[in-house]
Amino acid sequence: MEPPPAAFPDRSPTARHCAWCGRRIPQAAKQGRPRTYCAQSCRQRAYERRGAVQRTGLPEDAVVLSATELADLQDRMFQVRCAAEDVVTAADDGAGGEELRKLAAQVVDMVGELERLR
Repeated sequence: MEPPPAAFPDRSPTARHCAWCGRRIPQAAKQGRPRTYCAQSCRQRAYERRGAVQRTGLPEDAVVLSATELADLQDRMFQVRCAAEDVVTAADDGAGGEELRKLAAQVVDMVGELERLR
């Protein structure tokens, strides 16, 4: 005879990231509300940002970048595009699997850096 299904199926833990800095939040106890921030300083920065957003009238989901941050973001996006073009060029030229794997790994690394906006 088969055992009855569990009332709450086992859910594999998914990685949680800080809502402010994006760092991975370590797994905590199974009880209580999941953490949103990795540290009190991140919670404080988020609180300050919410206050600033309310004072300026910007939408809650607005993203504000300085000119330097925007230029850096554009530079990194250009680097990713160039790396992706290198993969396409290598494939068109008949590059071997190992070379393509190496170029694709570079694209993945660059995109990983690009994901970290803060």
